[in-house]
Order: sequence, then structure tokens, then C-alpha cells
Amino acid sequence: MGELNTFPVSYKVRGQRIVIIGGGEEALNKARLAAKTTASVVIISQSFSVDFKGLEVTLAERAFADADLDGAALLFIAETSEDAERALAAARARRIAVNVVDTPDACDFYVPSIIDRAPLTVAVSTEGDAPVLARLVRARIESMLSPDLGALARVAGGLRERVAKLLSKKQARRFYEELVGGNVADAERLLEAHVADSAGEVWLIGAGPGAADLLTLRAQRLLQAADVIVHDQLVPEAVIEMGRRDATRISVGKKKGHHSFTQAEINALLVRLGRQGKRVARLKGGDPMVFGRAGEELMALRKAGIAYQIVPGISAALAAAADSATPVTLRNVSSGVVFATAHGAESVELDHWAALATTGITLALYMGGQIAGETAQKLIGRGMNPMLPVGIVVNAGRKERSLHVGSLGAMASGDVVLDGPAIIFIGEAVRHGDWTDAAQLAEATFKVA
Repeated sequence: MGELNTFPVSYKVRGQRIVIIGGGEEALNKARLAAKTTASVVIISQSFSVDFKGLEVTLAERAFADADLDGAALLFIAETSEDAERALAAARARRIAVNVVDTPDACDFYVPSIIDRAPLTVAVSTEGDAPVLARLVRARIESMLSPDLGALARVAGGLRERVAKLLSKKQARRFYEELVGGNVADAERLLEAHVADSAGEVWLIGAGPGAADLLTLRAQRLLQAADVIVHDQLVPEAVIEMGRRDATRISVGKKKGHHSFTQAEINALLVRLGRQGKRVARLKGGDPMVFGRAGEELMALRKAGIAYQIVPGISAALAAAADSATPVTLRNVSSGVVFATAHGAESVELDHWAALATTGITLALYMGGQIAGETAQKLIGRGMNPMLPVGIVVNAGRKERSLHVGSLGAMASGDVVLDGPAIIFIGEAVRHGDWTDAAQLAEATFKVA
């Protein structure tokens, strides 16, 4: 993290003046912002070249006088002139904070890009170095925030004393978090519900394939609200860090040869935390409903009467398809895709996969990296064509991903070494992906159609 050269604050201007020196476009831009405050805005210039109509401001078409800074909180210099120089000197003498437009080194403060949800404001600043970047970031944040947040902020302020009287600090925090996700009309009902209910809740959240920017907005919001984060081994630290700083974090990771928690122990942990009134984010790699053992955890929560939500994530197979640009369903090539796990596959399942492959279905096999060769041999033994295309994506969705491509026969050779969780695609659809930089499986005869 870099060091800040400015200290971000919200500056009180009520009952004071904001003075702007200039009569052109830059002065108008600053006037539009200043006029949103409760300060008296005075614009001084010997020549006005733009229209300030519609803004509650006072225009003074004359030279600057020192008395113009009486009662001033802030000064904006938005033109180059002798008046501007005199105003700057007068402000320095009075220790009034000055912003000189487009001259960062001369500024005492910078004007951030502002998201206006009064009384809520969000400011994005680059300390004057990259105002275009600040505007782009502001636009992205703006799209995430409801236009009703200002009204919600006013309602929250009106309820503040009652909330403090009726709810504990933990309950109050939960109330405000849920209020942000609701609407003004529900505020009273929501407060009553929190007074009556102190039960916990468990959220089964799909963390996606590992890239933090593939997490859903709902998942991010709930992570910020969670008291406890229970996470799997494959969930990266960057995703876990999206939770509240004071949230308790419990790793229940499973990796090859080592299980720190059994599934039964995880189930019992979630129930115990829920009964303690905790809000628990159960972070699972990929999607919780696709090989995420969510069914067992849901059964335990239902039996215990613990409330829950399910937040979908991007499953590893979908991330692998994106990484390799493989259309797992493609007209006249593959009419469907089967998600399956290679671990523990029984004879009946292998027979079923082999039969499906002859119809053009794409197989997407999870957790098959360590037994890729063995699985390929079994499938060939059940009649699958050794020349059938195979594509493997290791660490799908992450920067360190790797691609491998070839034929089923090549994979059966046993020379496949995969370092990380793998998704194995089998079927003609693989030919239509982009495997340009993929490592070739031994003795592969793969060609892009």
C-alpha cells in the first residue's frame, strides 16, 4: 500500500462562503459542485463567458477585493489573471484553503470525484494525479449504489436513538447492513424484526474459481456483513480479505492427504455458530451446489432450524471453458455437457459416460488430475475412441492457470503431470476451443477444426 499525501475528510461549509475566481467553463464546473452545499457561493470575475443560470450562486462581475474572502471557508482559482494572483495571496495570508484548477502543486486540497447520495457522499481522489481514472472509478461505484441510499441514510439517522436503545451493538450493525439492502418503507418493520429476532444465519457462498474479481456483488455484500467466515482450502486469501476485518476466520480446508475438518465436523460447526446468533459466510470454491458438499450442510442446517441463503458462484468447469474459449455446447457438435467427478467413479457411471460421448455430449470431469490416465484407460476400455479430443485446464480462472490438450489415448498413456486442481474436457467441442498456448499431451494428434 502506498502512502497518502492527503488526509481524506468531509469539510463543514454551512454558514460560510465558497469563493470562486473565474468566469469560464472551469469556474462553472466548480460552481456546480459548490452549489450542492449549504454554503453561500460567490463567483467573481471581470468577464463571464459561460451561463450560470439554474445555480444558486452570486455573480460579481468586477475585480477581486480582499473583503471577498470575509467568512470564506474555501477558495477556488479557476482562471489565470492578476485577480487570481491577488486572491491566492490574500487566501494564503488568511490561511484559507485554496484549490487552483489544473495546478496540483499549488493546491491545499483536491476536489474528488463525488457520488452524491446526500447526506451520503462517496469521494474518489487520486491527489490530482489522475482525475480521469478517478472519474472512471466513480462511474463504476455509482452503478453499484442505489439512488435511494440518500433517503435510507436520512431514515437511519432518524432511527439512530431508537436503534441504540433497543438493540445491542452487534444487532444494530446487522440492522443497518440489512437496511442498506432494503428500502425506506421497510425500515420500521425491519427494526421490529431485529428486536424480536436474534437468531443466526448461514450463507453458502460460491467463491468462484479463485479470481477475486469474479466474485458476485451479493457475495461481496454478505462477506462484509458476516461475523464468521468459514472457508475451504482452495479459496484464495484475496477473496477472504473481502470480509470484515473483525470477522472471525476459520479454515476447514481439505487438500490431498490432509483433512483438517471432516464434513460432519463442518456441519456441526455451522450449526453451532448459527445457534450462537452468528451470521456465517460459508465460502466454497466454485459454486456451492456443484461438487461443493452443500447438500450435506443444508440438511444439517434444516434439521437444526438454522436460516440459510445460497449465493451461486462460477463453477470451475465454466471458468475452464472461458479460459480455453471452449464452447462446451455447440450446434451440430455437442448438444449438451455433463459435469461429473472422476474420483470414485463406479463402473456404471463410466459406462454411462462412454455412451454419452458417442452422442456428442461433452464431458467435464472435476477432481480428476491425479487419476487422469487411469480414467482415460477405463473410458477407452468401454469403447470410447482414443482419438477423441481432450482439453485440460489446471487452476481454472486464476493467473497461474495452465492448459493441456491432446487425445484421450494420449491422456491414457499415463504421462500427464498436473500441478493443481484440474478440469478435464472430453469431446469434439474441445477442437473448437483456443488451445494455442497449451502443452501437448504425449503422443497427441490434436488439431483445431
